[in-house]
Amino acid sequence: MTTQSVSCPAIFLSAPSSGEGKTTITAAIARNFRNQGKVVRVFKTGPDYLDPQILAQASGEDVEQLDMWMAGEEYCQQKLFEAAQVADLIIVEGAMGMFDGDPSSADLAARFNIPIAIVMSVKGMAQTAAAIAGGLANFRDDVKVAGLIANHCGTERHAELIRNALPENLPLLATLPRSEEVALPERHLGLVQASEVSEELEQRFTAGAEWVDGQLITELPAPVTFYSAETPQVPVLLEGKTIAVAKDEAFSFIYDANIRLLEEMGARCVFFSPLHDSELPEADAMWLPGGYPELHCKALSANVDMHNQIRGFSMPASPFWRNAVASCTA
Repeated sequence: MTTQSVSCPAIFLSAPSSGEGKTTITAAIARNFRNQGKVVRVFKTGPDYLDPQILAQASGEDVEQLDMWMAGEEYCQQKLFEAAQVADLIIVEGAMGMFDGDPSSADLAARFNIPIAIVMSVKGMAQTAAAIAGGLANFRDDVKVAGLIANHCGTERHAELIRNALPENLPLLATLPRSEEVALPERHLGLVQASEVSEELEQRFTAGAEWVDGQLITELPAPVTFYSAETPQVPVLLEGKTIAVAKDEAFSFIYDANIRLLEEMGARCVFFSPLHDSELPEADAMWLPGGYPELHCKALSANVDMHNQIRGFSMPASPFWRNAVASCTA
């Protein structure tokens, strides 16, 4: 296979820790560039169901996960290469702290030579924010840091104190105020699903895009060269099989990559709603993904017909599964 290359502006948003506002700011930047008529492809580091839903609505494009441990370097490399072919800008949102995990967000950024914009909540500090940003920027030689985005920045004087304390090679890329109209809604298990608060999200995306407008972060970063990768050929082991996948407000934790893989293996995926449907589609297997079923207990409990359908769907009794078990134990 001949390796191909393509260049595309790219930026990686990381932070000292979780809870600094990465998703809020990633969404604001994506919407700002989208408002400029740019095609923005956003990626999320590591396994995550909720952030990609929100970032997909903000950018208007599908959002995928990048994880070098779960999917491998070649997979991540190919996904970035494919995005670079169609995008005006690639944004990668990190997970947890910049150097947390193995591999970390910093490892991913370094592997693909993507400069990092540090997102930091500067509430309760000024020059110290510059010290922390400088420490992160100089912790490893293989990580390139483009600058600092100061979240929860109170006033212009607050921003000035931070800006003046930063070294010349570490600019203040943007400041965002302490504002409820921009912050994304949350609940006890994380962010709220985008489908639940679509109109509210639009208002927050609009406000966030306006706040970052005209700041350094809304100027296209330097292009990064991305290369194609040879990924393993998927064996067609499920040809002629149908998989019924639950998908509605209660069951929505599904990675698009998983659906694509099942289809590449030859399966046909059909979707049904345990909330609203009374019958299961004809299928060889059924997949009940995660979600927030506890928020829909009454509706799920009342759908007795679906209860009976699911209860009656016995996968071990299916010829497909009998054959699969037999082949595994032979």
